[in-house]
Amino acid sequence: MTLAEDRCRLVLIVPDHEDDQRLAEMLSHALRGGDVASVILPQYELSDQAFQKRAEQLVPLIQEAGAAALIAGDSRVAGRAKADGLHMTGSIEELTDTIEKFSPKLIVGAGQAADRHTALEVGEARPDYIFFGKLSGDIKPEAHPKNLALGEWWASLVEIPCIVMGGTDLSSALAVAETGAEFVALRTAVFEAPAGAAAAVAEVNAILDEKAPRFGA
Repeated sequence: MTLAEDRCRLVLIVPDHEDDQRLAEMLSHALRGGDVASVILPQYELSDQAFQKRAEQLVPLIQEAGAAALIAGDSRVAGRAKADGLHMTGSIEELTDTIEKFSPKLIVGAGQAADRHTALEVGEARPDYIFFGKLSGDIKPEAHPKNLALGEWWASLVEIPCIVMGGTDLSSALAVAETGAEFVALRTAVFEAPAGAAAAVAEVNAILDEKAPRFGA
């Protein structure tokens, strides 16, 4: 995950799909649309074996596009698939152990911060990023107000980058960017976009290029 850009960047969350080949096609299409900092791959209801198979298929596609491939939760799958990092949503203890074992070889991000107190505890473990929202939390057109508020508070206070979950509408990316968050995560807004995933990624980048605040400005 590159942090050098001077404005909020896009993080994609892979949706669930029963057909891994179709999912790979959808993801490849999305990644052709423009700048994507990283892609998070959740396990959903897959068995460990099926999740590993999916990861081994998708991780190379992500990396070839220049994005970081992050596996949600399973370090064994991340290792076997040669992913770039892990997205952790368990306890603080589990996060701390994972950081001690795998950082800096792997990116280790934290997704279990639902309030300020927990966020500060997570921050003490020094993850590579903190994620506000749930990976499947895009249930309304706009980003959840609580996640926007947490992102704005965190970005103004802490140097560790934050990702804020957006909504089902592409315009939610700008609301996230306006909080000062370094990254906006989108799932449904991109992968179910009427014009297609590549067009959606291109549109988000155009919105952020034109309207997102610049860091350090």
